Amino acid sequence: MNNLRRLDLNLLVTLDVLLAEHNVTRAAQRLHLSQPSVSVHLARLREILGDPLLLPGPRGMRPTARAEALREPLREALAALESAVAPASPFDPATASQTWRVAASDYGESTVLLPALNGLRAAAPGVRLAVLELMPPRIAKQAEQGEIDLAFHVGDEASPGLRHRTLFTERYVLAGRAGHPRLKRRPTLAQFCALDHVIVSPDGGGFRGVTDDALARAGLTRRVVLSVPHFLFMMSVLATTDLVAMLPARLVHGVGALQVVEPPLAVPGYEMAMLWHERSHRDPAHRWLREYIAGAV
Repeated sequence: MNNLRRLDLNLLVTLDVLLAEHNVTRAAQRLHLSQPSVSVHLARLREILGDPLLLPGPRGMRPTARAEALREPLREALAALESAVAPASPFDPATASQTWRVAASDYGESTVLLPALNGLRAAAPGVRLAVLELMPPRIAKQAEQGEIDLAFHVGDEASPGLRHRTLFTERYVLAGRAGHPRLKRRPTLAQFCALDHVIVSPDGGGFRGVTDDALARAGLTRRVVLSVPHFLFMMSVLATTDLVAMLPARLVHGVGALQVVEPPLAVPGYEMAMLWHERSHRDPAHRWLREYIAGAV
């Protein structure tokens, strides 16, 4: 470590060229330096490394044993350093082979990933996509540590330490099974409150949501009789029972097993956001993935 503190990168570059040329004049020409400057570099290297490194010979200079031992490790180290600081190469999805890891709820899977999947597979056939369960309290840490590349979550719950991009604005509709006798037309507010409702509770076991907050402001309550953790199960419940639910409109669009009507009260919607860490913001592959998903939804 003491020797490293005394070295500067220019000295190592000079040594690499000297070990290739065995001649101060030719090394100076390759380095675009004067011959005296290269000689000064060589003297400094000899002092730091405690070895003559290059000795006069019949045809130029002859490397010492220490210099010969340094040749390959030095070349590899400089090549690795040059590669590390080189400008990032453009991303080519057609030849890419990396694995992306994204975190999403079942809602995010259905409304963000599913619409993007076929096109993503066609554009980047060699990549792999791992979908992880969304754990909102851990998103920021997972992104910081590189455990996930992207997360899809409600915009107003996004960590302020993450980059984010709004993908779309969602609204709520009232849904029940196709042919539900109470959903042939838009129910009145009183009829809405009398229906048996099911709710998705991501934290588990909750019986209150944004619809209940909106009702409370009007001095009303509804009958929530079932709480489930996932939208997929909720939609199966709706299709096979007389329960109803307030659902995100994108989730039920075109689902023939369900009847959808406008609710009798205004319930605030939300923004769906794509989240990522600053560490990957400028990466060409990551930028391509973000732009592709944003375009797909």
